[in-house]
Amino acid sequence: MADNTQLTAQARDRAGKGVARALRREGRVPAVVYGDKKSPDLISLSHNEVTKLWNRGTFMSSLLDLEVDGKTQRVIPRDVQLDPVKDFVTHVDFLRLGKGATIAVEVPVNFVNDEESPGIKRGGILNIVRHEVELNCPAESIPESIEVDLTGTDIGDSIHISAITLPDGVTPAITDRDFTVATIAAPAALVSDEQAAEEGEEGEDGDAAAEGEGGEGGENSEG
Repeated sequence: MADNTQLTAQARDRAGKGVARALRREGRVPAVVYGDKKSPDLISLSHNEVTKLWNRGTFMSSLLDLEVDGKTQRVIPRDVQLDPVKDFVTHVDFLRLGKGATIAVEVPVNFVNDEESPGIKRGGILNIVRHEVELNCPAESIPESIEVDLTGTDIGDSIHISAITLPDGVTPAITDRDFTVATIAAPAALVSDEQAAEEGEEGEDGDAAAEGEGGEGGENSEG
C-alpha cells in the first residue's frame, strides 16, 4: 500500500494571481484543500518539497499527512498545474479525506514473471494497453501499483481486468465492461512467416486446380 508522506504547509488568507506570483517569488507553491464537507483552506507549500514529491512519479496517488498551523489532515492530490515553459509545479489542489472515504485513483500497472510466459519466450511482444488503471480504493489503503502475472500467457492472449487480483476493498472504476489491460502480440517475423505460408498454400491450390483443368481438357480432345 502507498505510504503516507508528511508535508508541511502555511495557511494564507488571500487568493488571486498577484498573491500567487508573490508566493512563487518567495519559493512557495500556492495550493488549496477542499472536500469532506468543509470550507476550502488556502495554503502554500515549499517549492523544493513539492518538486521532490512530483519527481517521484507517484504524486497523484500519494496519501499525504498535511500539517497546517499544527493541525494535520489527510489529503491526496487531485490536480496539479505546471508552468507551460519550464514544467515546474505552480499550483496544487488537494482533496481532504474523511474517515472511511473511498476515492478513484489512477494506479500504475506492474507486469511480472515475463520469463514464465511461453508467448514471450517465443518472441511475442507484450503490448500494454493500459499503463495505469483507475481504481476505487479506500483512502487508507491505496495500492502503489497492481501486479499482472504473465505466467502461462501465450501469443494471442489478452489480459483483462477480471484476471488481475486486486487488494481487499479495491475495485475497478470502470464497471460496464471487462476491459483489456495488455495482450501478447505475435512478433513481426512470425506474422510474415505465417502470411508467406498461407500464400504458398494458396499458390499450390491454384496450381493444382490449373493442372486439373488442363488434364480434363486433354482427355476431351483425345476423345
